[in-house]
Amino acid sequence: MLTMETKDRVKNGNFALYTIQEEKPSLVSVGTANNGFSDMFLKGTECGTTLRQPFATQSGISTGEFEDNEPGTSRHTTKAKDIDESQKEGSFSCSAAEDIFPTAIFVKLVMMRRESGLPDAELQEMLRGKLRILENDSGEVMAVFSELSARLLSIHSDQDLIVITFKTFEEIWKFSTYHSLGFVGHCMENLLLDQAFWLHHLDEEDAWINVLIDEESLSSMYRGIMMQEGTYFARCIAEQSYDSSSSGSELTLQHNDIVIVEPLSSGSSWTAQSLVDGTRGVISKSALEPVGSFHQWFLKTYTESIWMCSNSVQFDFPFQIAVGSCFASVYSKGNGPDELAFQTGDSIEIVGFLVSCLEWFVGKHADSGKIGLVKTRDVKPSDSVCQSTEVFINEDEKSIFKFQEECFREDSITLLKKMSQTDIGTVYKMDKLGPLGSARMLPQETQSMVSDQERRELKDKRRISMERKEPQTSASLSENEDAISIRSHPQPSGPGEPCFFISNSEENPSAEEFQPLLEFLNSLEYKPEFRNLYDFSFAFLNSTFHGYSEEEELVCYLGLARETARKKKMLWAQTRVCFLLGKLCAKKCKFSQARVYFEEALSVVKEDFMDMFLLIAVNTNLAAIYLKQKNKEKCSAIFERIAALLMGIPNYICSTEMESEILKYILKKTVLAQNKLAEARTCFLLAKFYTKRNENDRALPFIERLQLLTKELSIRIRTMPSDYYLTLGKLYGEKYLPHLAVSCVKHAALHSSSTLTDCLIGINFVLKNASRLYGMGRAGVVIPTQVGPYLKRALTFFSNKGEQAHCRTICLCLSQLYQHHKMFNKAICYLLNAINSESWTSSVDATDTLISLAWLHILNYQYEKALDILNSILDTSPSSCTPLQQGAVYNMRAIALRHVKDVRQAAESLQKALYICEEQDFKHNRAIVQANFGFLCVFAKATCLAETSLVKSVKLFSELQDAAHDISFITVLLELGQYYIGQNQKEKGPFYYEWAFLIAIMANHADCQIQATQLLCHFYRTVSQNEAQCIIYSEHLLALARKTGDKKLEGEILESISQLYFSLGTERAYKSALEYTKRSLGIFIDLKKKEKEAYAWLQAGKIYHTLRQNELVDLYIQVAQDSAISTGDHYFALELFEAAGDVFFNGSWDRDKAVLFYRDRALPLAIKTGALKIQLRLSNKLVELLLNLKAFGEAVEYAQTAMAISISFDDQLNERVAYHRLATVYHCLGQCELAEHYYLKALSLCSSPLEFDEETLYYVKVYQTLGDMLFYELKDPHDAAGYYHLALAAAMDLGNKKSQLTLCTRLATIYHNFLVNRELSLFFYQKARVFAADLNVRRINLSPDQYYQNTAKTQLKTFV
Repeated sequence: MLTMETKDRVKNGNFALYTIQEEKPSLVSVGTANNGFSDMFLKGTECGTTLRQPFATQSGISTGEFEDNEPGTSRHTTKAKDIDESQKEGSFSCSAAEDIFPTAIFVKLVMMRRESGLPDAELQEMLRGKLRILENDSGEVMAVFSELSARLLSIHSDQDLIVITFKTFEEIWKFSTYHSLGFVGHCMENLLLDQAFWLHHLDEEDAWINVLIDEESLSSMYRGIMMQEGTYFARCIAEQSYDSSSSGSELTLQHNDIVIVEPLSSGSSWTAQSLVDGTRGVISKSALEPVGSFHQWFLKTYTESIWMCSNSVQFDFPFQIAVGSCFASVYSKGNGPDELAFQTGDSIEIVGFLVSCLEWFVGKHADSGKIGLVKTRDVKPSDSVCQSTEVFINEDEKSIFKFQEECFREDSITLLKKMSQTDIGTVYKMDKLGPLGSARMLPQETQSMVSDQERRELKDKRRISMERKEPQTSASLSENEDAISIRSHPQPSGPGEPCFFISNSEENPSAEEFQPLLEFLNSLEYKPEFRNLYDFSFAFLNSTFHGYSEEEELVCYLGLARETARKKKMLWAQTRVCFLLGKLCAKKCKFSQARVYFEEALSVVKEDFMDMFLLIAVNTNLAAIYLKQKNKEKCSAIFERIAALLMGIPNYICSTEMESEILKYILKKTVLAQNKLAEARTCFLLAKFYTKRNENDRALPFIERLQLLTKELSIRIRTMPSDYYLTLGKLYGEKYLPHLAVSCVKHAALHSSSTLTDCLIGINFVLKNASRLYGMGRAGVVIPTQVGPYLKRALTFFSNKGEQAHCRTICLCLSQLYQHHKMFNKAICYLLNAINSESWTSSVDATDTLISLAWLHILNYQYEKALDILNSILDTSPSSCTPLQQGAVYNMRAIALRHVKDVRQAAESLQKALYICEEQDFKHNRAIVQANFGFLCVFAKATCLAETSLVKSVKLFSELQDAAHDISFITVLLELGQYYIGQNQKEKGPFYYEWAFLIAIMANHADCQIQATQLLCHFYRTVSQNEAQCIIYSEHLLALARKTGDKKLEGEILESISQLYFSLGTERAYKSALEYTKRSLGIFIDLKKKEKEAYAWLQAGKIYHTLRQNELVDLYIQVAQDSAISTGDHYFALELFEAAGDVFFNGSWDRDKAVLFYRDRALPLAIKTGALKIQLRLSNKLVELLLNLKAFGEAVEYAQTAMAISISFDDQLNERVAYHRLATVYHCLGQCELAEHYYLKALSLCSSPLEFDEETLYYVKVYQTLGDMLFYELKDPHDAAGYYHLALAAAMDLGNKKSQLTLCTRLATIYHNFLVNRELSLFFYQKARVFAADLNVRRINLSPDQYYQNTAKTQLKTFV
């Protein structure tokens, strides 16, 4: 028995390692990593299920294999024992033999039912079939996993496995994030589920793909990659103290402390350095574990920020991130205007959040209402304080995750209206010729007549729709009640913002000139007009100050203003002017001077800071200066203060580009303190910072981390879950990651809490990413069916809100979607819903919808219903239809009438449609009417009129230049070509086929190209045989099948090309045929087309037999038989067994092998199934084979069986053949009397009189055989002469001189030597001399000894 491994090698042309397992009765499949692997995987039911079986360590697949595989190359399954043996070879070691890590990860795909939570066997088999197809053409899979940051190794369809690997920890980080967020499953659904699947399961929305991954193996691979890199960040898994090798201080690590480690030159220990205090020491590898992949990336990417922090990463506070009020545990007078003064026991309200790992927080004194910084260690929690479950302080902060809802809704609805538009009322539909009487073969329900009640309902709907007027709707959609309006605080400055003119007329301007500016700046609290002053964009240079030509002039002006403010004791004005001067100096890289200004801004004011935005702006800019000057001491002090302000003040104004460094410092502290809530808040702030600067690539990792933490911690957030996903989807779309983008939108739009806007945005995303999603292998996907769920949910939202106009639009879209995939019943259902809606823009739209409904009924073979709808349209007022619509109705009515065989009325309707076309001067519609009339004439067998109409249609089409009409033109050309071929005009037929083919190429219509090429192949194969032309077109058809991704068609074409090459009969052609056969075999195996697969195996064996490569013939034929048996179809197996015997029977060598197939396999099965005709055929073949093998005794049995079956059929021809074969067998056995008897029985079954020369020749042969048998074997010359006379009479009637020469010679011999009749002897001798002269035979020998001698040496020849 051939293993699956052998099959894979055969498919890919590798024949070096064939193995036969004769002890196994059937084909076996191998390739699993563990025996219990499938059962283990099926235990998981949710996305992201963690598996704790170390199966991935047995992959046996090296990462180097990935580099050698090109897209589309095949990957072979691996035996379990080979995997075990290659475990060490397929894994990498890190400095010690025991450190072995996996190099491949197994991804298990399980089709699940959402409602039951259980796997679905039927859907799983469908998924397995798709995997089987992609197993040897994995370009699409490779592209999707590349988008998911993974590297494809192989696909194991029999186990529903995809094997992937990673080369960097960043790849593992990205893939793990996508998997945890549920994106991998959605990407697999888009890849593996075809377009029709989404529509079939639209109503239930229950099926989904569960992606199962062994997290333990993934973590082990991540650990191995990090150890290979050498330097990485790790977490201590136990509390230990280590002596420092470089200093006298001791490295003390607590549980989960993070250190940076580097490998030593030898041994199993590593050098570790604490991130808190910088102490170093030697630590064992077993005590370390790499930090999470996101933290690893963050700490490695931003190494400059990780060392600047205080020595403490956690303060004594019971909550990680707290809200509420607390009590002061100590007295504090406040060391500056930014610090809050309080007494012991005072109540302090937390402003924003109190983060336990930060030294400060922003507090508000309960009694005085003052706000300032408070040290975390100086307070203790009150009863009202609690752990925060949010990451946003107020509603305004989440504005970065909100889309411009109205814009997206309008855009999406515009797309929907474009989708729902149809030209059915202006462009005529074209009929297509099909098999006559096909309608009678349809199910009864589709051909049911329309009742009177249904007719009345249709007329009522028509009347009501025509009477409806355009509803009073607003110009734009009302805002969704679930959506939250976008507000921004603080508000941007408006057109009334003060503007100050800088005059250069005087060298020393007076103090009064600065008074307006100083009064504007000398505000205790924040004013919206200050926003441009604080913002990092330096907008104040153009919006607030005018009249200067260079920035130096502005600096001088502000310097004088600073002095004026100082003299007038306008402290807040002085502070803000110093801030502006510091920003301008920093802009020109005058950092020392800028530092002086910023420090002065903080020191001028002695009272409490009321403008928290100014405090944040000054501090962040000052911190930026410290960073640039690498002043770590100052940074450590100010960073903690800024961290508290950023974590506590919502919607602060970003004032410097270096703010990200401060946020990274905060993030680092949250990581070291393992404060995930604070980490989520910091990720949000970083995402907000980068998003506002349009640095989306930098924002993306932090948004992903925020979404992951939100899911992991189940944070209750005020924003909808869809907002995160929509933002991610937008960013993925910008990065050209379409599968991830659509996956994000699916999460958002199909969530239980999603809104109408989410659904509309989902529709927008899917439609705009369709070309990216289906760019490979799925040509022709214009509107992806993935929009179906969004359309259905949006329909529900619109229905609940009573917006019937939009409900009608969506129903039209869904109807067209179902119609495109030939699901006409569903399309009709949604179109009826559109008709029943209460909103119509005009009667023209209503008429178009009814015409569309009629066309759907025609496509669904419901012609009576279509006629009733069309007649109801014509019965209404003419003002309700445009002339073009009337023409479209008449044309469509003619199509329906043709199908109900009312040719006369159909012709009248076409005449009316043609008249309207001529009035409107619409040449395209005239061409379609002429074509439909031609089809009608073909149907009515009016051939001359049909040809005239079709030629007119072609002429009209050829005069058009619009590419939109190409499909109709192609259809007419193909039908006209078929017409000419049917009329046996073989020159014109292919001309029109090729014309259609060229237009299809120019228009890039893949389906039309396939149709035209198939017709050309059929023509050159069967009508006008031309193997070369047929091969050329078949090769092009093969390329088209690959382009459209139609694997079934591709396999059939490969099979056809193989047969064409085989028919050429040359060795080179046989080898080409073998190549195509193997390629088709691989596809049939993937598609699980067992019958096609069996014949492909057999065809390959037949070609090997022709090439005389006998060592492979038996192998292939045996596998073909096994495949036939595996189908369970006895009749198919019988057919294949006979075909396998025919390989040898029709050959010129090894014909004896055919006996084994006929006698031992086919004939017993034929007897078992009662297939008498096959038994007869097999018996006749066995008789001939056994005669050639001289097994005459065995041949008698089968000859008698054939005779008995022939008699039971009452078929004289079969009966005559059976008698003749039986006579031949007895003749060979020397039983001449029985042979004579059955020869005469065979002759008696011949028709009389003889009709054909073949029958006369049969008489000559049989009578001559009888004469020879009696003369030479029975030694009866008298009776032999009688048979010779009968044979001579038949030969004379036939005019066969050669036979007459032979018979006259033998009669002359008999009469001369045995019957002694000189007269007759001379007569036949003379006639023989005449024939000999005519045939140029020089000598005639009448000696009887010569005849006996020649007969003894010559084998008796028989014929069938």
